[in-house]
Amino acid sequence: MTVEEIGVNVAVVSHHAERIIFCLFDERGEKETARFLLPREEDDVFCGFIAGIGPGARYGLRADGPYDPGRGHWFDPAKLLVDPYAHGLDRPFRLKPELSAPRAAGIDTAALVPKAVVPSDRHVAAGPRLGRPRFIYEVSVRAFTRTHPAVPLSLRGTVAALADPNVIEHLVRIGVDTVELMPIAATIDERHLAPLGLANGWGYNPVVFMAPDPRLAPGGIVEVATAVTALHQAGVKVVLDAVFNHTGESDAKGPTLSLRGLDNALYYRHADGDPGRLIDDTGTGNTIAADREPVVRLILDAMRHWALHTGIDGFRLDLASVLGRLPGGYSSEAPLLQAIERDTLLRELIVIAEPWDIGPGGYQLGNFPRRWPEWNDRFRDDVRRFWRGDAHALGSLATRLAGSSDVFRQRGRLPSASVNFVAAHDGFTLRDLVSYAVKHNQANGENNRDGRDENFSWNDGVEGDTEDRAIIEKRRRDVRGLLATLLLARGTPMLTAGDEIGRTQGGNNNAYAQDNEITWLDWEHADSDLATFVGRLARLRRDHPALSADDFLEGTPPDNSGIPDVAWLHPDGRAMEGKDWAEDGKGLGAALYRPATAEDDSDRVVIWINGSERAAAAWVPEPRAGWRWLRVLDTALPDDPARGEVPIAPVSLAPRSVVVLAEFRG
Repeated sequence: MTVEEIGVNVAVVSHHAERIIFCLFDERGEKETARFLLPREEDDVFCGFIAGIGPGARYGLRADGPYDPGRGHWFDPAKLLVDPYAHGLDRPFRLKPELSAPRAAGIDTAALVPKAVVPSDRHVAAGPRLGRPRFIYEVSVRAFTRTHPAVPLSLRGTVAALADPNVIEHLVRIGVDTVELMPIAATIDERHLAPLGLANGWGYNPVVFMAPDPRLAPGGIVEVATAVTALHQAGVKVVLDAVFNHTGESDAKGPTLSLRGLDNALYYRHADGDPGRLIDDTGTGNTIAADREPVVRLILDAMRHWALHTGIDGFRLDLASVLGRLPGGYSSEAPLLQAIERDTLLRELIVIAEPWDIGPGGYQLGNFPRRWPEWNDRFRDDVRRFWRGDAHALGSLATRLAGSSDVFRQRGRLPSASVNFVAAHDGFTLRDLVSYAVKHNQANGENNRDGRDENFSWNDGVEGDTEDRAIIEKRRRDVRGLLATLLLARGTPMLTAGDEIGRTQGGNNNAYAQDNEITWLDWEHADSDLATFVGRLARLRRDHPALSADDFLEGTPPDNSGIPDVAWLHPDGRAMEGKDWAEDGKGLGAALYRPATAEDDSDRVVIWINGSERAAAAWVPEPRAGWRWLRVLDTALPDDPARGEVPIAPVSLAPRSVVVLAEFRG
């Protein structure tokens, strides 16, 4: 839709519709006041100029054509449809049985469907903050501030709360430079949730791609832009998690709300030879046909819309392998992926891929366009396995610390392509990872069948919370060890909001349906010391290029100093050998060296990781002439920020700890 001084231009793409009708409603969006038939033009575009309406007007669409679900057609003019290009809605989506009624029922759904709002002069935001993310913080907008005592009650759980000075101060304190907002587009609950008294709190079930959900951003796109501006002023980038792989219209029993009613056969994938059967590569009941030109255009326009009118710095694409799927399988040369890279605006933005889905050939880690970072689940699993105490985990740990070159070296990619995480929104929280050996998803109403079974988690002998002080301290030490491993590894670290203050979901590792205290961050009982520790790790990473450099570690000297960029060390001080990697070792050292640049002096750091239940001793390499080793981190002493000079002798490593030494002149 484009807005003119005396009316609006409307265009809708449908290959199989016979009529598209533009429906105007009163200012409350309750009473239908007029209908306008849109003429069919070239390329199956129904378009027309509607005079006499302007910004703020409420409207919807109706589509008529064949009703034959067996052939993939669901046309029903009684179903009011939301414009897939809607920029704003007058109310949230609410799932009702009438939305799924067959055409023969003759049920008009206008009273049950949000009305699109004709946009006013569109807010054009400032440009993005260029540069790659350095430390990502994944945020569920609603859960993040829903109980934050310093945020005004009227703003809690909304996008506007992200601009609150207390929220921004926390982000600055822990050292993140990029927030990744979980989806904020208008969403609808899955049909099995309401009978269980549950609601989708994650937002990964959109109906339209461009309109903010009124529950998360009652101020619409301007509210989002205002929050983005405030975060930018604090030096924080914003990446939006976008779901373009499916919609909340679900399977054949789902509601008809937008794309299904406009042209189900065009916008969704169907099985070969069975046009009535939806392909479900997403686990949600349907899959967007992202290789078709009208769909490519819709997704590109949605991405451009968010970027232009909010100023966000990029996107994280949910189940991105769906977006690259062709009839013959996934391809990094798929039309949508290539269109993003050719677009003059989008090719400058951050684009992060979630590189998997549940369809055939759906695991595509490492196979996305060269500049796209990707969520790296191998980092998650290998780091968890090491800290759990699994056998023969040292080699995999070293590979992840070194930037996952086994995955990302191809096509000239760099370690920053690996988005490293130990915990994310989907799965155990960091605290639950060290407190539960198995998932506890009974509250989701699916008899604990949902969620990932293989979590590589542990509980130190007690499942869940305990009052045993020794176990509590051991878990806290493990959390610090996991955080240190994350922040000290080459790549792009990502932390999920709340893991830095000790959040728990009571062992629920699939809490999408828990829009309640299970997922809301508990700021009243926040672990402030842990947040301070995360901030220290972030500063350590920033201050030492040897930790954060965007180069794969080769084990060879990067300059004429003769010092290799990495030397993998056995605790007895010698270089790791083949047999050492094959043994069931629990201790590993990495001596990292970064040569001087025009901006920075040379940097040399030693990381010692002791995954054993026992204390250990590790030898320190000789410092360079005129330099000395200082201890800059010991996860066994989280409250001790002082630098301690290290003698050339074995360094004591506490059980389950990480120690970092750095060279300083003098």
